[in-house]
Amino acid sequence: MEELRIEANGNLGPIDSSRVPRYAGAATFARLPRLDQVGHADVAVVGVPFDAGVSYRPGARFGGNHVREASRLLRPYNPAWDVSPFEEVQVADAGDMAVNPFNIGEAIETIQANALELTSAGTKLVTLGGDHTIALPLLRAAAARAGEPVAMLHFDAHLDTWDTYFGAEYTHGTPFRRAVEEGILDTEAICHVGTRGPLYGRRDLDDDHRFGFGIVTSADVYYKGVAETVAALRERIGDRPLYVSVDIDVLDPAHAPGTGTPEAGGITSRELLEIIRGLRGLNLAGADVVEVAPAYDHAEITGVAASHTAFELVTLLADNAAPGDRHGQDTGYARQSLDRIRTTAPVAGSQETQESFE
Repeated sequence: MEELRIEANGNLGPIDSSRVPRYAGAATFARLPRLDQVGHADVAVVGVPFDAGVSYRPGARFGGNHVREASRLLRPYNPAWDVSPFEEVQVADAGDMAVNPFNIGEAIETIQANALELTSAGTKLVTLGGDHTIALPLLRAAAARAGEPVAMLHFDAHLDTWDTYFGAEYTHGTPFRRAVEEGILDTEAICHVGTRGPLYGRRDLDDDHRFGFGIVTSADVYYKGVAETVAALRERIGDRPLYVSVDIDVLDPAHAPGTGTPEAGGITSRELLEIIRGLRGLNLAGADVVEVAPAYDHAEITGVAASHTAFELVTLLADNAAPGDRHGQDTGYARQSLDRIRTTAPVAGSQETQESFE
């Protein structure tokens, strides 16, 4: 059957939902063309169906396609930015990486090699996981492309800087410890956002601090508000190449029940989206959305949240890559949205929450 797609500025966009029902046809991300249909993409969405590194509930290997199905409802214009990202640059779905589900070491090598290949012509990636193990090879590739260690914002309920699980060094709870040890993270510009819940001991925080991580807990976001959170994150990152890694369990289980290690007291999907929007203009090198486990996702709540999160990250990358006459426009609804982030008075936090950011 003929694909009836939207085309603008020489870019092939999503299937036109005014002529083809959203529930019909192949489920690429946001109904975008496949990478092989366009030849080159400025931004590519790629899946990594891998969850051999999980420590509790499995199933994230099915997360990428679950997010794609939920993304059928995405529309091409993003009013929070006053941008139609698929018109600004060529965005495509690059399909899934074929990784070994039985050998974590080989899987990590494959992901890194695939990421380097996909970005060889300047393409930026938004990766759909998969468990958080995949962030390490993606960071390796991002740092290699940047030619220097990268800054990172890590949205997660957990630190993911533990040393080993059952003697295994490469799991979904260890990627950022390994990344610091390998020197691929700029330790003056790395921060967790949304962490909460019990830990194994005080040493977890001591180690994390030693690695250079700042911490913005979910309580900090609640007490300080989005405006103050965004301002502090932007100051910490500066103009460095930035990688954003989003574990969907950063959201409260009410907003994301379909994940492997849920924790009570998380941020809302609204807060997550607004924080990402507040990163406009930063030098985003790549991003991932991981730990979506559809078996636990009643009513597709998690898939919807993850698809919108990925859409905001795609918009951020597209905005960065747009031609000079359209790059970084700050008009209309977009200007109002960003002004709201900048000017909304945050709720005064306690001394404890203020110190946790320092």
